[in-house]
Amino acid sequence: MILCAGESLIDMVPENGTFRPLAGGAVYNTAIALGRIGAPSGYLWPISRDPFGEMLLRPLAEANVDTSLCPRSDRLTTLAFVTLTGGEARYSFYDEGSAGRMLTPEDLPAIPDEISALFIGGISLVPDPCGAAVEELVARLHPRVPVMIDPNIRPFFIADPDRYRARLERLIGMADLVKLSADDLEWLMPGASFEEAASTILAKGAKVVFQTGGAQGAAAHWSGERISAPALRVDVADTIGAGDTFNAGVLAALHAEGALSREGIDDLRPETLLKALTLGTRAAAVTVSRPGANPPWAHELAALPS
Repeated sequence: MILCAGESLIDMVPENGTFRPLAGGAVYNTAIALGRIGAPSGYLWPISRDPFGEMLLRPLAEANVDTSLCPRSDRLTTLAFVTLTGGEARYSFYDEGSAGRMLTPEDLPAIPDEISALFIGGISLVPDPCGAAVEELVARLHPRVPVMIDPNIRPFFIADPDRYRARLERLIGMADLVKLSADDLEWLMPGASFEEAASTILAKGAKVVFQTGGAQGAAAHWSGERISAPALRVDVADTIGAGDTFNAGVLAALHAEGALSREGIDDLRPETLLKALTLGTRAAAVTVSRPGANPPWAHELAALPS
């Protein structure tokens, strides 16, 4: 089972002059997308007992995502108010004292043996105590299972950039798979090319750096030659959840190929990475074709043109 550990929240999406609440959060979206694609998916993050918490649990259950590791909390659910400019999403977070924000390392449950990989990322890595909790989870699990990280950097959410860079340095040093967008790269390594950044990250021990570029498709930088996959052309409604869905496609494809294990990650093949990139870009194309973070189901992916 692929365990996704990180934020869930309510996206308040603009609609007809007001806001419509939609379940979301970068890591939450990836867990939902994995379940919808048909990969075995689990989720770990505190869920509030407020009405928004129930709104978050329903899509997880519908996608057959295991939530047995999610603690319940009397604290409130994080809210993210979304503004759209040219289809691009920008966020204002209401997170202080929230259920997820206050997760501590001591709150982490015992992780069962059936967990075969860990996915982390998003704003849950930034503040403490929850950032420290995720870091502790990675430290516990990375010796036995592959770890994927998508920092999904939101600069306005980062109060102490130097401290956060240090945390990302530690986390990337424990990761096997790293996904970066152009925005992530510009914040992490200003002025560096993707090739330079990938080389630096691979030297720290990662096996693959995934590069996403929207309409330009995606690429994998690894020990072999760079591998790329084109984007599927669609009419874009907005980009909410696109990267999160790409992550799920990559993980689902690696799982299907038997590559999500310590041995599998060490023995990656070009054809396996191409399958991962292809499923990632195709899944993301469905998500951007409709409003909000609404990842595709397996039957929708099967219906796409080849």
